[in-house]
Amino acid sequence: MKIIINGAEGRMGKALSEMIKKSEEHETAAFVDRTLKTAPEKKLYSALSEFSGEADVIVDFSNHAATPELTAYAVLHNLPLVIATTGQTDAENKMIKEASEHIPIFLSYNMSLGIAFLADIAKRAAKMFPNAEIEIIETHHDQKLDVPSGTALLLAEEIKKERKASALVVGRHEQGKRTKDEIGIHSVRIGNVVGIHEVIISTGTQTLTLKHEAHDRALFAEGALAAAGFIKGKIPGIYDMKDITRGD
Repeated sequence: MKIIINGAEGRMGKALSEMIKKSEEHETAAFVDRTLKTAPEKKLYSALSEFSGEADVIVDFSNHAATPELTAYAVLHNLPLVIATTGQTDAENKMIKEASEHIPIFLSYNMSLGIAFLADIAKRAAKMFPNAEIEIIETHHDQKLDVPSGTALLLAEEIKKERKASALVVGRHEQGKRTKDEIGIHSVRIGNVVGIHEVIISTGTQTLTLKHEAHDRALFAEGALAAAGFIKGKIPGIYDMKDITRGD
């Protein structure tokens, strides 16, 4: 499988590149990053529009601001697209939805299969304990820009499928008691932590803590590669990690 890596010079782009190098089944068709100087003989490009070669899929590890160029290029060239960025605006999400009418798009705030499993367990726990209080704590390295993390929002949205009346409370800035229907989300930024997500569920008589800890960014590169293989050949639409775990 020939893969275009968009955001090739970032941490995750480099991790994916290293993983592809070790694979006998895949190759990098193009390394795309705005910090690069275009050199086709080395497969280096400063923008997607500069690449006109053959590819099977695009994996994006750049920034949500690249959405307009990314979706337009993928639709124009009829290429499946894996979006592994977070922080999309409403306008950008609309672009993704419109593009998914023409091409298959794999969209996930977190490329970890373990997180997909955690989200499923958290959702089931919310159903099993309908009156329990739920808090989410996410911890990341001090260079992470978005708050809260896209993964924390993903977990909260899965829980809300069983708690439709719940409201998300991001941090607590005012004094006052906790309300019954809130789902709290708290962010910690420190050191070089890859990613820790905890879902704490308390009934008052017992507390259940669900935790996922990422030890190496290669974890997300593995997931992105799995997503690329999964989405190749799929019909237009939006897919996510749940589709992989279900084996659809």
